[in-house]
Amino acid sequence: MKRKKKVSASVKYANGTTYKDSAGKTHKRTSAKGTKRGDAYCARSSGQKQTEKVKVRRKAWGCRGKKSVRAK
Repeated sequence: MKRKKKVSASVKYANGTTYKDSAGKTHKRTSAKGTKRGDAYCARSSGQKQTEKVKVRRKAWGCRGKKSVRAK
């Protein structure tokens, strides 16, 4: 039996990767640092359990606490 290769969370949940929702529709992961949408995501995810996926996505969104900041 072949073993699946372990893929790091930073690769699996990176921007540009795709995923399927519960209805089977394919979506592309995107983030918008320093925007109102980014602020909403950061505020919402700040209260979630800090799993590897959440940590990677918060980094992609540029979250610092409950705010999204654009990198300088």
